[in-house]
Amino acid sequence: MSVVESALAIIPQPYRDVAIKHRELVKFALVGGTTWVIDTAVFLFLKSTVLDEKPLTAKIIAVLVATILSYVLNREWSFRTRGGRERHHEAALFFLISGIGVAVYTAPLAISRYVFDLQEPAVSLLTQEIADFVSGQILGVLAGMAFRWWAFRRYVFPDKGARRQVPTG
Repeated sequence: MSVVESALAIIPQPYRDVAIKHRELVKFALVGGTTWVIDTAVFLFLKSTVLDEKPLTAKIIAVLVATILSYVLNREWSFRTRGGRERHHEAALFFLISGIGVAVYTAPLAISRYVFDLQEPAVSLLTQEIADFVSGQILGVLAGMAFRWWAFRRYVFPDKGARRQVPTG
């Protein structure tokens, strides 16, 4: 049983039928979940060590690391039958859109820190860390994933069935 089939098997009906209909979205979400874990781990590691005074820099680096993995997984799995562009053009568009996505991802963290001033000494360290996590890892990721789903299908992998896959035995 494939990863997608395993994931679909745990979804109760009638939601399973919707998920099957939107298999590509399920794969994109699984890639997103995987890269979210990587993004979170890199962000928290950098923010708690070498970039403790620079949370936006830590977030940008974390998103870039996750984006490289995201390109490979999305191209070869989520959107494996989509295409319509030469590979170098596709990759350039993927990274351009992902670059715009970095701004989308980091906007909630920037607003939390610098508009609402949810940082020490205005708030406690605990409040700062919770605000950073919620704004950077939940709100930012949700906004970034929604933007990227739309933009990847529209611009990077626009043609469904452009890269037909040969069934493997």
